[in-house]
Amino acid sequence: MKGVLDRFEGNQAVILIEADKAELIISKEKLPEGSEINTVFKIAKEKDDYQILAIDQEAEKDAKETTADLLAKLRAKSNGSKFKKN
Repeated sequence: MKGVLDRFEGNQAVILIEADKAELIISKEKLPEGSEINTVFKIAKEKDDYQILAIDQEAEKDAKETTADLLAKLRAKSNGSKFKKN
């Protein structure tokens, strides 16, 4: 199962788990090193508790490639600014 670090609220991290439509709220100190907003985690569920196993490096790589592809398409579509430069 996967979760995405959505935001920080004070000293707490909010991780969204789409498969269960749930939020995991944990202390920032319990996050793996290198965690930042939009980091994808591998998560295990035991009974009603979630455990972060690791950062999902493959999902991170895929997300960055998708973002780069979308930005490239947007730039290729752009006809430039409609405003004149002085």
